[in-house]
Amino acid sequence: MVLTACQPQQQNVEAQSTQAQAEPQTQPQVKSGLAEPLVEHIYTADPSAHVFNGRLYIYPSHDVESGIPQNDNGDHFDMRDYHILSMDEVGGEVTDHGVALSVKDIPWAGRQLWAPDAAEKDGKYYLYFPLKDKNDVFRIGAAVSDTPEGPFTPEPEPIAGSYSMDPAVFKDDDGEYYMYFGGIWGGQLQRYEGGTYNPEDVYPADDAPAVKPRIAKMADDMLSYAETPKEIELLDKDGSPILQGDNDRRFFEAAWVHKYQGKYYFSYSTGDTHKIVYATGDNPYGPFTYQGVILQPVEGWTNHHSIAKFKGKWYLFYHDSSLSGGQTHLRSVKMTELTYNPDGSIVTIDPYLEQK
Repeated sequence: MVLTACQPQQQNVEAQSTQAQAEPQTQPQVKSGLAEPLVEHIYTADPSAHVFNGRLYIYPSHDVESGIPQNDNGDHFDMRDYHILSMDEVGGEVTDHGVALSVKDIPWAGRQLWAPDAAEKDGKYYLYFPLKDKNDVFRIGAAVSDTPEGPFTPEPEPIAGSYSMDPAVFKDDDGEYYMYFGGIWGGQLQRYEGGTYNPEDVYPADDAPAVKPRIAKMADDMLSYAETPKEIELLDKDGSPILQGDNDRRFFEAAWVHKYQGKYYFSYSTGDTHKIVYATGDNPYGPFTYQGVILQPVEGWTNHHSIAKFKGKWYLFYHDSSLSGGQTHLRSVKMTELTYNPDGSIVTIDPYLEQK
């Protein structure tokens, strides 16, 4: 299916006066991120964007009306398959390649196909997905295809040693691949403090270091981990850990890593404060030092993003619930240009600021 995409509004940050430029900036700049859904014939969320063979591919989850009451565990997000989107040009036609993977085709499936990601190696394409198993425990699975749009054939078992949700696979400049993952509340990461599964939710005290996202280097086969997953340290600028009670900055879900001017940018959602924020570091394993907000809150409870460079420009991919009138489980993928300040900091995006 081919559709016409809505051109994301792009705006340069307004020029400041000579006097303002000479003075220290005490507030971050904010730019317009006003954009329309990339597609409207289905609801899509949690976009992971990649450029393969010069074409932009977006791997979102596929929202449906489940009829399940909303709760903090996320049971109302009862997604059952994936549709992959692609385009040749920003603002051009968007192709929906149809169902790439369905929950009914995954042997170990229980329920809830949540936010996926994809990677390419040696001409093979890998789709990574979180899914509750038959015991209602989130694991991360892998599926393989000869083409970036699929369809994908799932492995018969989840990745050994995987848990929680929101896999994001980053390829470093040296050719190594790393999976970042994790999410609290419904994502169950809080059940793995100490490295083993606890069926009860256990959170640190508010004045203790927050639950940490995870990282694991991928094995050569891209279907398994080369190591036991490790915790990632998220730090304040004074070197102290981000605390569990710091809801404006602590990790909630939706890890993503990209590299800019030699720095690793670890971005994520703060969940119940509804922001996309970021931290930077010099190593794919971290530690990462908190820097600021990328995207201010959107309509709907959740947000989940990715960042990719396409044809010389950087873009932020995210979702909101504006198309469904604010129904938090019926979301739509959007994209807007992402810009950096000269010092490498990211200009904060207001998703509803009108372009001047």
